[in-house]
Amino acid sequence: MTTELFGSVPKFGLGTFRLKDQVVMDSVRMALDLGYRAFDTAQGYGNEAEIGRVLAESGVPRSELFITTKIMPPNYSKARLVDSLCESVEKLGIDAADLTLIHWPAPQGEVAPEEYLTALAEARQQGLTRQIGVSNFTIEGLKQARAILGDVPIATNQVEIHPYLQNRALVQFAREENIHLTSYMTLAVGKVMGDAVLNDIAERHGATAAQVALAWAMQQGHSVIPSSTRRENLESNLKALGLKLTDEDMARIAPLDRGERLANPPHLAPEWD
Repeated sequence: MTTELFGSVPKFGLGTFRLKDQVVMDSVRMALDLGYRAFDTAQGYGNEAEIGRVLAESGVPRSELFITTKIMPPNYSKARLVDSLCESVEKLGIDAADLTLIHWPAPQGEVAPEEYLTALAEARQQGLTRQIGVSNFTIEGLKQARAILGDVPIATNQVEIHPYLQNRALVQFAREENIHLTSYMTLAVGKVMGDAVLNDIAERHGATAAQVALAWAMQQGHSVIPSSTRRENLESNLKALGLKLTDEDMARIAPLDRGERLANPPHLAPEWD
């Protein structure tokens, strides 16, 4: 399968949050077999080496793959960031990441955004990553990042977006400023599967509630990175790429927003929009 893009970022990829050891290896192996070519990991996930091993064993040409990783807060300092990305690239068995993100906006202010964003831009200049971006950044954080990075483009802001947390203010700002968003937890940790509205829409399309949620996010221009450890779910999720929701479907999903945030670690989370 060719990697369809939103700008310079794949529309659809495999997320690997909470997947470790043999579990992540099996998931990536099955995904590759099904045609997945974009993979999202992070230093903090503790699975870069396992993913790298499976990618190397797969025989899939590097040119067909899109690999995203994220810098974890303990590595934000100028002294650590570039070296830590070197370590990540080595674990992944690649010459450079396709995309590297700052995982959270600030580790309790211990390292200033000017320091870690400038260091990330330096890593790009050194060829350790082809693109850079951010994750969990608010509107104010994005404004600040833009000011610090200048002409260096922000490829994406990876944030929690699902039918129960539609993040409308951030989405509107990103659209106006032409900043791409990647939705994580698009399936709301499985909650969408039991939703009556999503299941009704799914039934009308001969689809699943999970496919509807993924298609809903992609129709807004967001990339998605759902994860699964089951082959049938990996295969089913991928079919969301071919699902086209109607304007009426999208309008029915809009009122499901209830501001339900699932990823909100107290030691890392910013003051959300």
